[in-house]
Amino acid sequence: MKKTLIALAILSTSAYADEGMWMPQQLPQVAKQLKAAGLKLDPANLTKLTEFPMGAIVSLGGCSASFVSPQGLVATNHHCVYGSVAHNSTPERNLLANGFLAHNLGEELPAAPGTRIFVTKAVTDVSKQVVTPEVAKLSGKARVDAIEKNQKTIQADCEKDAGHRCTVSSYYGGLEFYLIKQLEIRDVRLVHAPPEGVGKFGGDTDNWMWPRHTGDYGFYRAYVSKDGKAADFSKDNVPYVPQHHLKLAKEGVKEGDFIMVLGYPGRTNRHRLPSEVAFTFDWNYPAFVKQSAESLAIIADTTKDNKDTALKYASQVAGINNYYKNRQGMLDSYAGSDMLQRKTAEHEALKQWINADAKRKAEYAGDIEQVEKLIAQRDTEVKRDYYFGSAKPRLLNTARMLYRLSNENTKPDAERKSGYQVRDVPRIKASVDALVRNYDEKVDKALVLNSLVKYAAQPAAQRNAAFDSVAGIKDGMSKADLQAALDTLYAGSKLGDLAERKAWLDRKPEDFKASNDSFIKAAVALYGPDLKSEAEEEELGGKLQQAYANYMKAKIAYMHSKGQAVYPDANSTLRVTFGKVAGRDPGSDGSSWKAFTTVEGVAAKATGKGEFNAPAAQLKAIKAKEYGKYADPKLKSVPVAYLATLDITGGNSGSAALNSKGEWIGLAFDGTLDSIISDWDFNKAMTRDIQVDLRYILWNMKHVDHADNLLKEMNAE
Repeated sequence: MKKTLIALAILSTSAYADEGMWMPQQLPQVAKQLKAAGLKLDPANLTKLTEFPMGAIVSLGGCSASFVSPQGLVATNHHCVYGSVAHNSTPERNLLANGFLAHNLGEELPAAPGTRIFVTKAVTDVSKQVVTPEVAKLSGKARVDAIEKNQKTIQADCEKDAGHRCTVSSYYGGLEFYLIKQLEIRDVRLVHAPPEGVGKFGGDTDNWMWPRHTGDYGFYRAYVSKDGKAADFSKDNVPYVPQHHLKLAKEGVKEGDFIMVLGYPGRTNRHRLPSEVAFTFDWNYPAFVKQSAESLAIIADTTKDNKDTALKYASQVAGINNYYKNRQGMLDSYAGSDMLQRKTAEHEALKQWINADAKRKAEYAGDIEQVEKLIAQRDTEVKRDYYFGSAKPRLLNTARMLYRLSNENTKPDAERKSGYQVRDVPRIKASVDALVRNYDEKVDKALVLNSLVKYAAQPAAQRNAAFDSVAGIKDGMSKADLQAALDTLYAGSKLGDLAERKAWLDRKPEDFKASNDSFIKAAVALYGPDLKSEAEEEELGGKLQQAYANYMKAKIAYMHSKGQAVYPDANSTLRVTFGKVAGRDPGSDGSSWKAFTTVEGVAAKATGKGEFNAPAAQLKAIKAKEYGKYADPKLKSVPVAYLATLDITGGNSGSAALNSKGEWIGLAFDGTLDSIISDWDFNKAMTRDIQVDLRYILWNMKHVDHADNLLKEMNAE
């Protein structure tokens, strides 16, 4: 791996022991901090992705998870398996409400279409292969195309090892690139999920809050062919045998204990420029919060009289609610902070440092100025296109995807656009299939109309002329006019039928051009303008990538000169974060936050309905103090959740929490509302994440759900 930038990124971390989403390759360089924090394992072992414990950690492509048995049993959060539970639910068999437990392999259910388990096998620095000397001379779209070509070549060579998914990921704003090789397990089955009254206890009311009493856990199983290869679903497939799986902790975790979380955090923004901070918090997040509230109200209204439709949208509602509260929490924290002022001062100090030296000025000053101009251009375009993004029917977007696939299929695979290569077809097919259980025309039309009204109110110069033409949008249209235009568009298509959608997967471009289906016709009409818009975005993106990478190079050098650490922002790749189990004094409500909650809190909150509908069997066990071996001797009860000083974000959901010996002690699932601003601005004093305690998971499985088969499999008996 590179010694230059990574070495710079590790300096002076002792003052911020809880801060940092570290790449596994970096851990030996923070070995002193890890040991001082309490790790009993050799930090060097954490760099070995196919050894324990890293070999047990997997990605679900949006959530994190871990193998917890030799038979491919995977533990993650309830909200990470929620889509699969909803997919298998009907009004007659409501698995969301009642939970699901497979007592044997034969009872396990196929997960939602497109569900994957990714097992990381290798991470390789390919920066010099992506940005060659020739590429470094390019700018704009030419640079984007050249980088993409090199990425596809590297990925294709890696994927000659059948059954693997290979991705070239960007770090430090495009300054470095790493090849991530993962086994892509395609046959994933739902094994166990507790009832909503456990897995989603507290619902949106308690989301991002403390104290917390949510049993946010669930289980999948990975299946492969009999020869151990990744394969599509088949009754002949067998459970995957991982090289390593997590062992359950022999002792319960307690306050002050070392803790680390291993997973796949999504995105953080700690290296963003002040202008990006201002745009995000002054415009983008407020717009998102407003639209999210409107979408939730629309879905609630249009599904209130149809239980099946409500189930179809349950997962989407949960997702919207999660981000709605997240973004509002960030806005609240930002409003009372000096973050923008500090970011601005830091950025000005960086520029002064650059300008104080002729060599530095020659190397960095031009790109610093350029990146600020390009960001301003991008922000203007984001504002312009904000409502256009959600003003298009989902089936129109499906038609556009299918027509793009048809056109890309006419090219050699290496020349196809990323996202439409042979490797991407299974994902596309899964999205087509998934519409059966996550789409309803009435709901979709209401959501689209809400955005379309705002989009159509913009001056014609700020609208998309091609879309206006196919949708019949003109200046001055009333809401009723727009509703009529949408009705016509929806009525003219048969893509709501699964068989019809699937048929288009294999059709030629000329078949699309000859179709009278309204959404297909619209997709054909939008194809040329879409390509033009894409090219314009890539021209801007290429210039931004080039300037941003040099900005990050300057920032790393500047922070190095001050003896400060620089770890890359999270980008959905494998990271390790470590800290300790700790309460907070005071909490955001002014009271002292204890590190643990217990099952007595479940009983105290339980109302028997809505978000606090704890199962009767659970409440009965709590009342009888039927705690078995899962009671904490100090708490004299079963712990439900605990706080820790870990640096996590979205994507870490389902991440394994491990103790100093690498033993499993719980699952990370949330953070506190006033600490989620750490996505942008880490605050050591405030930041706390929330784990569901392993003892609560096992207690529920034993005394409430009677999942004895799984407890035996995990060697918990």
